Amino acid sequence: MLHLMRKYAGSWLIKIILGSIVVVFVFWGIGSFQARKAGRVALVNGEPVSVEEYRQSYNTIIERLRANFGNEVNEEIIERFQVKEQALNQLVDQKLLLQEAKRVNFSISNDELTNTIKKLAAFQSSGSFDSRLYKRLLNANRLTPEEFEEIQKRSMLIQKLQRFVQDAIHVSDEEINTFYRWRTTEVNINYVTFEPVNYKEIHPSSEEIKTFFEQNKTSYKTDELRKVRYLRFDPEKHRDKVKISDEAVKEYYEANPGEFSNPKTVTARHILIKIEPDASPETIGQKREKALEILKMARGKKDFGVLAKTYSEDPSKEMGGLLGPFEKDTMIKPFSEAAFSMKAGEISEPVRTQFGWHIIKVEKVNEASILSLKEADARIRKKITDEKARSYAYDQAEAVYDLLIDGADPDKTAGEHHIDIVSTDFFSKKGPASGVALSEPFITAAFKLAPMEISDIYHFIDGYYILQVLEKIPQKIPEFDAVQGKAKADLIEKKQDEKAKENAGAFLEALKSGKTMEEEGKQRQLKVFNSGFFRRNDGIPNLGYEPEISNVAFSLSSVKRVAQTPVKGKKGYYAIELSERKNQDGSYATTEKEQIGELLLQQKRMVAFNSYLAQLKTKSDIQVEEDFSTKGTRPAQTESGN
Repeated sequence: MLHLMRKYAGSWLIKIILGSIVVVFVFWGIGSFQARKAGRVALVNGEPVSVEEYRQSYNTIIERLRANFGNEVNEEIIERFQVKEQALNQLVDQKLLLQEAKRVNFSISNDELTNTIKKLAAFQSSGSFDSRLYKRLLNANRLTPEEFEEIQKRSMLIQKLQRFVQDAIHVSDEEINTFYRWRTTEVNINYVTFEPVNYKEIHPSSEEIKTFFEQNKTSYKTDELRKVRYLRFDPEKHRDKVKISDEAVKEYYEANPGEFSNPKTVTARHILIKIEPDASPETIGQKREKALEILKMARGKKDFGVLAKTYSEDPSKEMGGLLGPFEKDTMIKPFSEAAFSMKAGEISEPVRTQFGWHIIKVEKVNEASILSLKEADARIRKKITDEKARSYAYDQAEAVYDLLIDGADPDKTAGEHHIDIVSTDFFSKKGPASGVALSEPFITAAFKLAPMEISDIYHFIDGYYILQVLEKIPQKIPEFDAVQGKAKADLIEKKQDEKAKENAGAFLEALKSGKTMEEEGKQRQLKVFNSGFFRRNDGIPNLGYEPEISNVAFSLSSVKRVAQTPVKGKKGYYAIELSERKNQDGSYATTEKEQIGELLLQQKRMVAFNSYLAQLKTKSDIQVEEDFSTKGTRPAQTESGN
């Protein structure tokens, strides 16, 4: 079988992502088959991680980011996602896992490999393996069969090791019960709010303000300013150069079938009658009776949208229960199975999910379809044109970059290449006060440069850029008189915060001495609020999402009813006491138990495997080259669109 695959496969080069074929290696990073001996970025137990492997891993991550962010992948995004570190860490992890698989004598037979490849949906046509499709997809992904088989074998080895580690992990009924109780426990708190803005009578003296300024001088530093000139290489100017043949369009269409298929969707409305997770069978029955009454009205020609606005307990009620078109796997299973079994205009019997009883009306059924080559032609031509125009712009940027690095005059070079050279006004990291509107990535790049330094090639949303800092004005601490007003406002704000915290602390001390919250609140003319019941990770009624308050609330008990210290929230400081705690008894539906069990099992397995990998790292010899992040990636290749 493997020989047959090799016989029918070639190695034509078209750049697309292989994500649908090798899931594990999209995560762990694709290995190299042409590792250059010219350099390495790391050694893992004596085995080198080559520059070529690092480059491939790096580019794989960049492609995934492009799939999410499109052409907006830039230096800022690359740094935020720590792409350079990810690329190396994935390769080190892969090396360690493959070494460990070899140590414990795991292997993948030719039969295992062949059967796995034959079952991959990407290579199937009408439910069976299609060698011609196999050939086209490998060619389109710059892979020979030998290379792909090696990738797949490594992927399967890591999967086998992962199963070996994780199969021993189980979840007990007690763990499920404990998690259920933890998740469904509810608390009700009483609280008093101490808002700093309410403390108006704070009037610091001039001496206090000056002392405050002296103690906090560095926080009043002026911003560093920079003036930059830049060259922009606009892909739009190169679109006319792009010529696309019908054959190129056809090749792209055949190599990317997923781009042109539209799955079946259903457009529906629904009415939800909520059921709490701990509802009794009697309550569940009563809710179903209510749903049946609404169903009777709906089938009696009452407007479904009006009924949804009147009776539904789902946020979609405001739109008459309209959910819009959705795919089958995007909705919870009982709901989607009912919706996808119906015809347009039909209204379902009440459908039970973990959220409650649903009445579903299907508005429209949109059958699965595939765009024909003719229908997809314009889209394909635009995509190829965009990519080639970016490539031309990058090539021009690279040519200019090489000249500038060799000492060419920027103005003369720009003129020779018919590129405008633009100078900005002075701007800070917060942006320009006037002049051209600069993007955040542009500003970030500018502040990395030394004066007169030529930047790398950067890709921003509107093209490729080369920057040069012409001048910079450093930060300085201003004279007191220049910032006296701001220092005064800052000191008042600080004193207000301190006063609110102090009063909240005194209030809590009174509660600890035996006074009730109502008594102390009345004496201090403060309003006591009751939150009502809420669960962990939920918003608190009337307060919203306040994680610190929630954490303290769930730490309180009948023994320790009052918070030990004031809790800082969005509006100020809070004095909190427990009003009531409601613990669930662990009784729940079988389906919910299965869901909790599966969730806990996946979490435990992930923790176990990560711990296993961490142990491998601890006892391994991993040496990383100090300059690894600069190897294998030309400056512009750290940006999108190259």
